[in-house]
Amino acid sequence: MLDVTRLRVLLAVARHGSVTAAAQALHYAQPSVSHHLARLEAETGSRLVQRAGRGIRLTDAGRLLADRAEEILGRLDAAEAELAAHTGLRSGRVRLAAFPSALGTFVPAAAAAFVTAYPSVDLRFAEAEPPEAVRLLRGGEVEVAVLFGYPGADAPELAGLRHEVLLDDPIHLVTPADWPGDRLADHRGRPWIGGCERCRGELLRVCAADGFTPDIRFTTDDYVAVQGLVAAGLGVTTLPGLALTAHRDDRVRVVPLPGTGRRVTVAVHGEPPDPPATAALLTSLRAAVGSPGVP
Repeated sequence: MLDVTRLRVLLAVARHGSVTAAAQALHYAQPSVSHHLARLEAETGSRLVQRAGRGIRLTDAGRLLADRAEEILGRLDAAEAELAAHTGLRSGRVRLAAFPSALGTFVPAAAAAFVTAYPSVDLRFAEAEPPEAVRLLRGGEVEVAVLFGYPGADAPELAGLRHEVLLDDPIHLVTPADWPGDRLADHRGRPWIGGCERCRGELLRVCAADGFTPDIRFTTDDYVAVQGLVAAGLGVTTLPGLALTAHRDDRVRVVPLPGTGRRVTVAVHGEPPDPPATAALLTSLRAAVGSPGVP
């Protein structure tokens, strides 16, 4: 009997044209792909691939088997999805990683709706900034990750992941109540407070666009602590709308910054269709971002 994993490897080679590309698509080591191909040739008694320059190509027998593999694997995936749909939302587990201000705003609404609809599914959370959330997702430690990024910034961590935009989150200037100035440059001589690493990078970028480098004297990714520092007159900062929705200190002054913002996305790993519990959680997240109070 032909091994399903080896059929997937052959199909990946057929689709991507090389062992290296197939290994990247499958998240396998390159020697593992070569091993599976060799074992599949031994199982079939046929030469399935041959060298072509620095790469490889399928033989006639390889193309024939790859065509059948696509049909076989498609039907197998459909059967698994149908079976999962029949039983998946009556039991099982789904895990989500999200950054703090998402956990403080729309994620609880999504979770509450999910738990009400599917009380038998074990829903779990992990707080994680985007790089760590992606690591958890790729490592199979969570099924869903809520991430953020800034326009124009390179986001290599999304390579190979399926993701969609949930919302665009506006950025605001946050100052002590008695410090005048509605533009970043109005505070060029003030001390600044920076957030997480990618937020600090964005702060440096937008300030550079306004012609100055901020003097960052404090760093914390705790949006409650940030506002406390600002309220005490220790500096100026920028915060996204989600953070200000999750917690707003009445002692600070908040001014929208036109033309700035970050993009909030949700990501999953693997080819569709998603397991039913994962698909249901994605639906709940999409609905929750449209709820009142979310920027």
